[in-house]
Amino acid sequence: MSWLAGPDAALSGRRRAMAKKPLKLRLTHLYPKLMNIYGDRGNIMCLKRRCELRGIEFELTELETGDKLNPKDTDMVFIGGAQDREQRLVAEDLIAVKSKAVKEAAEHDVVVLAVCGGYQLAGQYYRSADGSELPGAGILDIWTVHPGPDAKRFIGNVAVRWDGTTLVGFENHGGRTHLGPRARPLAAVVAGHGNNGEDGTEGAVYRNVFGTYLHGSLLPKNPAFADFLIQTALQRQEKGFRLVELDDRIEEKAHSEAVRIATRRAIIG
Repeated sequence: MSWLAGPDAALSGRRRAMAKKPLKLRLTHLYPKLMNIYGDRGNIMCLKRRCELRGIEFELTELETGDKLNPKDTDMVFIGGAQDREQRLVAEDLIAVKSKAVKEAAEHDVVVLAVCGGYQLAGQYYRSADGSELPGAGILDIWTVHPGPDAKRFIGNVAVRWDGTTLVGFENHGGRTHLGPRARPLAAVVAGHGNNGEDGTEGAVYRNVFGTYLHGSLLPKNPAFADFLIQTALQRQEKGFRLVELDDRIEEKAHSEAVRIATRRAIIG
């Protein structure tokens, strides 16, 4: 975790805890009722806990259909996964109510984490198995096409290489996602299918927008990635900000076991 702070930053963190106005992570959860099929609230709980352990305040705002997003009021946006029916409802609201604000947030380097169905809706469009097309928010230069009702569904444990380490999760998607020139892959597949089962990529990144199919839920299984997101979000408030390291021995054991399970049966293809 080369991007985390050492002893000097730990002292700085203790001094910050005594300050009158500690840093606050303002997290906006989009569609927590409709897009919450894969334990997505576990991601929120993980971010909250890892902030609290460091004396960082945590503020959660939940926005459903009809609710407007103010990009200036948030440091991080999260959207989870759902079935096609819920995705249709969300896509309608996303375009009509929130897409302009989400794009503004993305262009001002607000951290956005979009998982599974949320990842698909962060792109240009999602074409479902019946051929109908859902427009996306367009904050990621990706598009997703479901090959049809008879196509193989990508289901199973996934392990990927990200920033010199490993991320692990579970995937369950029929759509094949492809990246355009304004997006780069989040990670490289070690075990699993990833974006499309063909090019070995998983997820997509643009500025501070991160999309991925990894869930189940993602952040508790990958504390290094959770910390990366927190630190990146708070660096918009304080340039050069570094998180104090936590004692993650238990979390790292759980992570290692999840990686072992995923890589024991590689299911690429």
